[in-house]
Amino acid sequence: MFLINGCQQQTLAANDRAVQFGDGCFTTARIQTGEVQLLSAHLARLREACERLFIPFTDWPLLEQEMIALAGRQQAGVLKVMITRGAGGRGYSAAGCQAPTRILSLSAPPAHYARWQQAGITLALSPIRLGRNPHLAGIKHLNRLEQVLIRTHLEQTAGDEALVLDSDGLLTECCAANLFWRQGRTVFTPCLNQAGVKGIMRQFIIDRLAVSGFTFAEVNARPKALADADEVLICNALMPVVPVNACGEWEWTSRELYSFLSPLCERAISS
Repeated sequence: MFLINGCQQQTLAANDRAVQFGDGCFTTARIQTGEVQLLSAHLARLREACERLFIPFTDWPLLEQEMIALAGRQQAGVLKVMITRGAGGRGYSAAGCQAPTRILSLSAPPAHYARWQQAGITLALSPIRLGRNPHLAGIKHLNRLEQVLIRTHLEQTAGDEALVLDSDGLLTECCAANLFWRQGRTVFTPCLNQAGVKGIMRQFIIDRLAVSGFTFAEVNARPKALADADEVLICNALMPVVPVNACGEWEWTSRELYSFLSPLCERAISS
């Protein structure tokens, strides 16, 4: 189901800037036992994105109430929240756009994630690279054409998820997940100051690693760094964490980090 500005409907104005320019942001949250997992973190993500995109959204208490109410309708599922700049004129100018649109949708949980958690997955190196743009890096804006192309290519391979580099050839993320790898007691994840999305579960994991027995580092690394890894895993707010078995000729069998993180991520109800 969909809620658009509080009304149950599926029709969006043709001149909404989400349609015209992908002008907006979104977050995708996991519903567990009728609650939004990491609710405050998802709201904080939307706030940051609106600030960086100069979207004058102010109805935060109302949005939070709608998220809580919609999540309460089912025990488990996916809650997607979009904020657009609202309706506007033909050109790029945002002048006069003072009524942002909020869109909430509810759907079933992805069935394949449970299988991935048990069996692990294979990554396929994507030839589609992410453009480097420090102003947009990190946030989840509605301009997802790069991910559409990455996914389209992935579906032509035997991979379950894509290993994605930026335009400089640095490890960045997956099509719809963040990337971690472990070498000994040190855990690495790509630095996302130039490209990629700073996921909610990524930050949750970083926070837990800070008080664990592991050492943690955000790095600028080439794909070859994975060749020396003892373990690789991916995460997003819905998975929430999945082990990686292989990528090309590289293979990993350890589940040490996954075994540590999986129960923590499953219980991540509050931020």
